[in-house]
Amino acid sequence: MIQIIAFLIFTGLVGFFSWRATRRDSHSTATGYFLAGRSLPWIVVGCSLLLTNLSTEQLVGLNGGAFANGMQVMAWEVWSSIAIVLMALVFLPRYLKGGVATVSAFLERRYSKPVGTAVSVLLLLSLLTNLLPFVLYSGALFMIKVFNIEQILNIEHAQALWITVIALGVVGSFYAIFGGLKAVAISDTFNGIGLLFGGLLIPVLGLIYLGNEFGGGGGFGAGISYLTENHPERLSPIGKEDENIPFSTLFTGMLLITTYYWCTNQAIVQRTFASKSLAEGQKGVLFAAGMKLLGPLYLVLPGIIAWHMFGDTIQPDDSYGALVDKVLPAPLVGFFAAVIFGAILSSFNSSLNSAATLFSIDIYKGWIKKGATDQQMVKVGKLFGIVIAIGAIVLAPMIDVLKGAGFDGLFDLMKNLAALYNIPLLAVVLMGIFHKKVTSAGAMSAIIIGFVFWGYFGLYKENNLFGYKMHWLHLAAINFVLISAIMIIMAMIQPREKAYEQTYTNDVDITPWKWAKACGIIILVLIALMYWGMSFFGV
Repeated sequence: MIQIIAFLIFTGLVGFFSWRATRRDSHSTATGYFLAGRSLPWIVVGCSLLLTNLSTEQLVGLNGGAFANGMQVMAWEVWSSIAIVLMALVFLPRYLKGGVATVSAFLERRYSKPVGTAVSVLLLLSLLTNLLPFVLYSGALFMIKVFNIEQILNIEHAQALWITVIALGVVGSFYAIFGGLKAVAISDTFNGIGLLFGGLLIPVLGLIYLGNEFGGGGGFGAGISYLTENHPERLSPIGKEDENIPFSTLFTGMLLITTYYWCTNQAIVQRTFASKSLAEGQKGVLFAAGMKLLGPLYLVLPGIIAWHMFGDTIQPDDSYGALVDKVLPAPLVGFFAAVIFGAILSSFNSSLNSAATLFSIDIYKGWIKKGATDQQMVKVGKLFGIVIAIGAIVLAPMIDVLKGAGFDGLFDLMKNLAALYNIPLLAVVLMGIFHKKVTSAGAMSAIIIGFVFWGYFGLYKENNLFGYKMHWLHLAAINFVLISAIMIIMAMIQPREKAYEQTYTNDVDITPWKWAKACGIIILVLIALMYWGMSFFGV
């Protein structure tokens, strides 16, 4: 009962303050609803980026990966900081210069309307089949474990899963559909503060428990000693070639996948499009890059602690919920569950808002009703958000079946499926930025070939390329090189008649932050030092 009361109090406070902060804002205009009126300061941009990214598919999935494979899975967090630096210094200036609301709108101007629409459709499919269902599914797993829903309601796991997924989907939809992007971003800021404290508290309490139970009663210090002395190889970030994330993949598919996610994924970059200026956007993005370096503390270390505590008595994807339930006092369980609930809502409603933006601007106004007013676009966006939410709710429980199809946990399954869309989209965006002669035909060919390549060799053939079995991240890199080469060759044979030059729309001040490059370099140096320092574990 205490957990439930604490949960309801914190959740209610976040909802109240989010409503209070946005009650006078206009949601009747497309810019106001989809881009928060281009008014977000750096701290809101940064927190919203972190909370959009950080949800239970990370907390449950990545800690589950650490439970099974050790510290090497921290690459998904730390290596992301490289991509986020690229977002701040390379991608964001070009996006804001064009004053776009969607990545596909950027590509429509660079290539053609059919390319922009094709990308919109792919992004919508990615949100519907890959991101939204996984957020709901992983969130439901966490809530079921923490609140013992199966025991309290005396129901089977499948029933508990459906009930929890529906509840999360309905509440998340309400935030996104009726509040717009600013309500999402404001709630992210409040939840971000709670998640920072709560997320860091879990490994601290876990180490104290480990020290007391296994380290001779020495508390926190004994817990650290126990980790470093017992199976220290699990603390090494350097994966071997036959392990989950070989070190070599960091320089191939890992870099590409993280760059797609942080630089071209609509659900993420839409936060930066709402920045009040380029300087504010760069500050927020680089703040997020710095905070991601702390990610292993609350997204990887708890999974390793749980492995020492529970061994093979639990499944990897249950490890984080089991650890939280074990080490947190009852009142704090309710508070932390509310914070995690906020993180679930953040990822879910951010993705819903992005789906509504893509459909309303790129498809509805672009093809169905070209003279649509802002009010009509907002209305259609809300209706489409409801449709997407229902689809995600229906698909989420089906992930239970896919998890048994040979994938190494929830996080691995999600990323593997995402490669179907993200490699072709990243290649098209990068070529659009750096090669001014690539044509619309080349971009469309790359999208189709890249999609078919991964569907056949990656999913159907299970990462087998003409008889050669390889890690899926290496195969993703081969796909990227192939379709990039196709675009370049087609541009050599029949280039654009006139090299593309982007025009400045004056929608946003694009004066860069003077410390942006320096901060980016510092972050890259810190990444190198982290890997060097931790590589000595288990040697």
